[in-house]
Amino acid sequence: MNRQDPESEVAEAARRCRNWGRWGPDDRLGTLNFLDAANRRGAAQLVRRGVSLSLSLPFDMDGPQKGWRRRTNPVHTMLDTGTDAAMGKQGFPHGIGGADDVISMPLQCSTQWDGLGHIFDRGKAWNGRDAAETVTSDGDLVTGVQHMAPHVAGRGVLLDVGRVIGGGELPDGFAITERQLTDTAESHGVVLDRGDIVLVRTGQLARAKRDGWHDYAGGPAPGLSFTTADWLHRSEIAAIATDTWGFEVRPNEFEHAFQPLHQVAIPNIGLLIGEMWDLEALAADCAADGVHEFWLTAAPLPITGAVGSPVNPIAVK
Repeated sequence: MNRQDPESEVAEAARRCRNWGRWGPDDRLGTLNFLDAANRRGAAQLVRRGVSLSLSLPFDMDGPQKGWRRRTNPVHTMLDTGTDAAMGKQGFPHGIGGADDVISMPLQCSTQWDGLGHIFDRGKAWNGRDAAETVTSDGDLVTGVQHMAPHVAGRGVLLDVGRVIGGGELPDGFAITERQLTDTAESHGVVLDRGDIVLVRTGQLARAKRDGWHDYAGGPAPGLSFTTADWLHRSEIAAIATDTWGFEVRPNEFEHAFQPLHQVAIPNIGLLIGEMWDLEALAADCAADGVHEFWLTAAPLPITGAVGSPVNPIAVK
């Protein structure tokens, strides 16, 4: 890997890993095509104890965002309250009252999926489409996250790289390689299958929750190495999510680069990527019972034309 030439390295990795046309010219799902009915039937058999775990951060003003690209933490406002009801201000008959609220937030401010319209490669969106005609001011006209909403449910696999490789937590700037991913899977006694939803725990979120957010949103972080692009393509997983803000290692491994693995993974591989997932309770449970596979449902909100979505992933063991 030539760290001085990100443009050539990204272009070559994109050529090797490109899935354009694999599921036809009109495809809107990318690697979610790998997650089929047979995968879901098998994954349903993984529920043994009936324990369910939310993998989402709270959506509130105490989140990690610092304003980068105008991303803010959620703002929750009450429209109607118990106080209004008690004061008789709501105008309802026979003593009934109620409360209503609204939330304002960027769709990628907390636990979320990156949709296929989120990143482009040299003006091209997923499947080789013209980015300018695919995502406009009206939203993602082709691959909006609403198309993925019924599909993100199947076998989840936790790769706790932070625990296996880092003794609990990986340091910021640690680039996770393919070998470390496969070694972690072997340590857990799991074999990755086509259509899996892979969760990679680095431990950075545990550190942020303990020590404060600091530069969690956009700063240095452990994450996947750019060299894992071929593994992401070859493994035929349906999706991958991490407990970090940006999925890939930061600082990025090239001089003068920004998120080069995203540039290969989303518009070329067609990979669904999740970020800022809270994997701590799941990791503790997996370590306790020695089972790192589970039923996982993580549907994006069907927001028409959106290029990302908040999500409350639920792992059931």
